[in-house]
Amino acid sequence: MDTVNIHEAKTQLSRLIERVCAGEEIIIARGGRPVARLAPLAPRRPRRLGLLKGKIWVAKDFNAPLPDDLLDLFEGKSEPKRKAPKR
Repeated sequence: MDTVNIHEAKTQLSRLIERVCAGEEIIIARGGRPVARLAPLAPRRPRRLGLLKGKIWVAKDFNAPLPDDLLDLFEGKSEPKRKAPKR
């Protein structure tokens, strides 16, 4: 694992990325103190579709228009009605 200073990392970024793609990890330091690690990304696992099948449902009126008073709240046209605080 190599350590490079920030200035060198900025000027040699393309070369450093090539090294990272080859599997190396590189530490970037500021004033001799490590501050970041440049490392290859782990490969993503493919998503498995259908894991929640039968566990969730969508209401039949999901796409129905909202009542005007609720729509006004979403659009910021009115303020919510607040209940008086309990004493």
